[in-house]
Amino acid sequence: MPPAEELYQENQSLKAKVVEMQAQLDWYRRQTFGSTSEKLPADSPAQGKLGLEETARAEPRRQVVRYERRVPAAEKRPMPAEVFKDLPVMETIEILPEEVKAQPEAYEQISAERTFEVEIIGPRLVKREIVRPKFRKKAERELAPVIAPALPRVAVGGYASAGLIAYVVISKYQHHLPLYRIEAMSEQWGARLSRKTMADWVRIAADWAEPIYKLMHAGLLQGKYVQCDETPIKFIDPDEKGHGAAQGYLWVVSKPGGDVVFDWRLSRRHGEVTSLIGDNYVGILQSDGYEGYAAYARIRPQVAWVGCWAHARRRFFEAQGENPRIAKAALRLIGRMYLRERTWDERGLEAWQRQKEREKPEGLARTMKSLRRLAEWTRRKVLPKSALGKACDYLLSQWDPLSSHLHYGETRLDNNLVENAIRPSCIGKKNWLFIGHPDAGQRSAILYSLIVSCERHGKDPLAYLKDVLTRLPRMTNQDDLDVLTPANWQPAKP
Repeated sequence: MPPAEELYQENQSLKAKVVEMQAQLDWYRRQTFGSTSEKLPADSPAQGKLGLEETARAEPRRQVVRYERRVPAAEKRPMPAEVFKDLPVMETIEILPEEVKAQPEAYEQISAERTFEVEIIGPRLVKREIVRPKFRKKAERELAPVIAPALPRVAVGGYASAGLIAYVVISKYQHHLPLYRIEAMSEQWGARLSRKTMADWVRIAADWAEPIYKLMHAGLLQGKYVQCDETPIKFIDPDEKGHGAAQGYLWVVSKPGGDVVFDWRLSRRHGEVTSLIGDNYVGILQSDGYEGYAAYARIRPQVAWVGCWAHARRRFFEAQGENPRIAKAALRLIGRMYLRERTWDERGLEAWQRQKEREKPEGLARTMKSLRRLAEWTRRKVLPKSALGKACDYLLSQWDPLSSHLHYGETRLDNNLVENAIRPSCIGKKNWLFIGHPDAGQRSAILYSLIVSCERHGKDPLAYLKDVLTRLPRMTNQDDLDVLTPANWQPAKP
């Protein structure tokens, strides 16, 4: 019979496994059947303390009915006339009364009632005819005829305009439509567009845009603060027969308010961080807890690594079902930091001012200290493999990069901006499933960089791509490409 100590240890181990498996089961149920939002219920007392409203809400008004209660303000919907005021009028239909039609000379118009309806004219393929007349000199007919040179076009020798290529690119990378689906839809536009031909157009667009992409990348690395992340995407290598889909990665580097640059890599090894940022970067690097970023900063004294509080918060959010009292206490402390950050945003503090505020005891320093003490106490009370134990372990193991925000004023507490920039590629890969060839990965990275950067800067990606693909073939090496980056591009005046 085994000693009592062995039985006790085995019992504790089995309990830990049960807790871990139950946490995993709850997570899978929540992902499959429940909401994945981390927003707390609106009526939760913790929500108000967190200061983490994820959607702006109108201020509730007070209504007295024997007692005082909070009544949410009714959502004010804009009038259709205001929503569609900028749409062009393509057709005007005048409807006359039958009496007037019968005796027009007996009536005079005194006014008119005007309404409207909104029509949609779907995509339609049309041809633009380009005519270059040939001439010969009357007095010297033996000379060769003269003809104007053909305009440079994005698809040399092809029939696709810059607008058509831009439309296909936007359909794939912004609206997440696979090329085979665009091919099927094109029959309704007037003619069938070949999937293979459209793949060539995507390659052509990426090749032309690559110099702008490199300019955007270099501009980000010249700054003193970048945020990084990565997301897996499957690809199929036709040279590797019988191996099926392999996994590559879209890495992304950005900064708040700046461009977003994707980069395609076949792996997630630590060296890819160097390929993404380079050896000579000087400044702040913000990321999640992946060791590759820590290793990059560890051997470069000129690089300061700061962490992401959203990742730490997420773990405590997922541990609420297991131990709501302690998990919500941690969430309240993290929420207190976000509330102060939001206050400083509203005051428009400069980076140096924010740094001073963060270092004050009433800023973030005291809150972080309380949170660390809570995590250290909790870790001694709960099982290591429980959701709460893992949340505390992550917080404490990442404490140095997380607390480094106290020393800087330009950083954001989390990496959410760059994670949001990755979201379009995550939606896209659910539709087109995988990248058809490893070489196509970088083309996708280039085009995602332009489109997502346009969205961040409030530019229309379709108008941008159409204009850029029209102008690039007519430019020379001496022309300044900086005006064609999404941050600097301006639409042509009508």
